[in-house]
Amino acid sequence: QLQLVDSGGGLVQPGGSLRLSCAASGGTLDGYDIGWFRQAPGKDLEGVSRISESGGGTMYADSVKGRFTISRDNAKNAVYLQMDSLKPEDTANYYCAAIRSPIPTLTAREYTYWGQGTQVTVSA
Repeated sequence: QLQLVDSGGGLVQPGGSLRLSCAASGGTLDGYDIGWFRQAPGKDLEGVSRISESGGGTMYADSVKGRFTISRDNAKNAVYLQMDSLKPEDTANYYCAAIRSPIPTLTAREYTYWGQGTQVTVSA
């Protein structure tokens, strides 16, 4: 059973940056696409970004394109989400998730394993 541990959230001012991390506990991220999702209070879960198992393919929601960058270090068994130029509307609980799939997807219900979430708050 793959367990994911996401971390790196916090309070940041608008325009600031944070880097989220997703690590595997008791397993390996090898062979899995990894997605980042977020959920703000009263809103649905939203797909933010996804990276392929090799790291060669990425996807981004329109709302974060040009500001967020997803990457992975398979040697360290970790995936990262670098978030720059943060806006108040980026405030949410962020989750990483893993899926084995030949088809790129950011549909939450298709992901198999989930982290516990890390809170990101963007506020002055």
